[in-house]
Amino acid sequence: MALSSSAPWLNFYGNMPKTIDYPRLTIYQLVAQTGKEYPDLTAYEFMNRPTTYAEFLARVDRAAKALYALGIRKGDRVTICMPNTPQSVDCFYALNRIGAVSNMIHPLSATEEITFYLNISKSKAILTLDRFYGKVRAAIGKSELKPRLLIAKIQDELSLPLKIGFNLTEARKYPKLPKDDSYMLWTDMLKQAAAELPVDDGAASDCASILYSGGTTGTTKGICLSSYNFNALALQTIAASGCDNLAGSSMLSVMPIFHGFGLGIGIHTALVGGAKCILVPNFSIKIYADLLRKKHPNFIPGVPTLFEALLRTKDLDDLDMSFLRGVFSGGDSLSVELKHKVDAFLKAHGATVQIREGYGTTECVTACCLTPIDYARDGSIGVPFPDTFFKIVKVGTQEELEPEEEGEICISGPSVMLGYLDNPEETAQTLRRHHDGRIWLHTGDLGKMDADGFVYFRQRIKRMIITSGYNVYPSQLENIIDGHDKVLLSCVIGVKDSYKMQKIKAFVVLRPGFTPGEAVKQELLDYCRERIAKYAMPYDIEFRDELPKTLVGKVAYRVLEEEEAAK
Repeated sequence: MALSSSAPWLNFYGNMPKTIDYPRLTIYQLVAQTGKEYPDLTAYEFMNRPTTYAEFLARVDRAAKALYALGIRKGDRVTICMPNTPQSVDCFYALNRIGAVSNMIHPLSATEEITFYLNISKSKAILTLDRFYGKVRAAIGKSELKPRLLIAKIQDELSLPLKIGFNLTEARKYPKLPKDDSYMLWTDMLKQAAAELPVDDGAASDCASILYSGGTTGTTKGICLSSYNFNALALQTIAASGCDNLAGSSMLSVMPIFHGFGLGIGIHTALVGGAKCILVPNFSIKIYADLLRKKHPNFIPGVPTLFEALLRTKDLDDLDMSFLRGVFSGGDSLSVELKHKVDAFLKAHGATVQIREGYGTTECVTACCLTPIDYARDGSIGVPFPDTFFKIVKVGTQEELEPEEEGEICISGPSVMLGYLDNPEETAQTLRRHHDGRIWLHTGDLGKMDADGFVYFRQRIKRMIITSGYNVYPSQLENIIDGHDKVLLSCVIGVKDSYKMQKIKAFVVLRPGFTPGEAVKQELLDYCRERIAKYAMPYDIEFRDELPKTLVGKVAYRVLEEEEAAK
């Protein structure tokens, strides 16, 4: 019998349920249900300022009424270009409350990228922070629909002493907003709330949010995820956490809200479970250490980079970390060596938990596989979530392989996406109905499964760089660099880095007549900064007279990777 149908991993579930009843509710409705059950518990805390579930639901309703008064209707798309702040969380749930769709993007995206996201989503409005006004305004100017610009301010969510301090320090670093009608302040929008909201008749199967990924081909696509997808993930994650009840616990919500891991687990799972989200808009090692010492979060979801930083944090030497109930790593491969080091660190600091590695793709929101509690197999990403099935197939086929044979990882379950935004061809290539009648997500990842159902990730079939948990597609960066009038050819690779796991380096061949030098390098780097998100920026550009080629004339990027690895 095939592994996928025999599901041997169920033998390692322990107390975790093998199946879950998923309510046909929207993401707002499920969180509102929790909020009404625990009105006095804290939903989120921002800069020491707590907001109870009752207050949170009132804020969401007010934002929903204001967005409705602004003209946002069911099915309309609104871009959220924000870090983790109260306004971004409120807006995400408020849009769902009125049946609109949130379009989640990185606030450090370059102007041209923002224009692309606005156009592909056909957004009616975009919410961002005042500090990003300039580039977002420029992006709107180049967009097709000219969406309404909504501006939020960090200081609006701070206590009076912190607000004064923020205005005297951080706020002075950014240009003042112009006094014109090119934008509307989030606070002003809230004052214009409609008297009533439409009947909340949202369907769990409707697209609730759009996240972005390169998919299996490396070109940026919008991923349409339903309320059912998000709610299934939340209930699966709570079941897999090993905790009977999350109510009253706390989650260090450091992963960004535009990332499937940050939104699906750091925010939505916590709120569905009645936990408190400790919202972190900017990550640094010092902030990280301070939050662990002062807030004692019970759950920490993060990428390997975050846990590597944990080991380098000197301010935690004497901290008793017995408050931890769950530490989860995802977004990138956790090396066996790093897992062992983090586990030793946790044990030395009084924690009774080990780091648990998960695996998933944005096409299934985020995690769909997790190492069991207190049991891991070196190199394994764990076993599938309840109601989720994995199979390994021969690449390019639907032929299921035997245990230990390496092939493409395929996933079937309730968190698998609706499809790619306005891209039926790519959707059909990625979501395929197999002979067993199930719809399977072809991940584009290589891996294997052992006879017990433990999954092992190997590498991406398609070329991709992961830096600090973010997916970066070299071909996209090469297209941008090649667009410079002095560049003949470029190749972008990932270079191993102890902090980011990989950092980005570009190799460039200049056009005839141009001489390599520091001035040209700075010119190219400045060119890139205008067009490439900060997290995807090359740390260095190396000039070459020519680039290595394969026998068929393609740039042999693996040769460059090997050269860098040998240095």
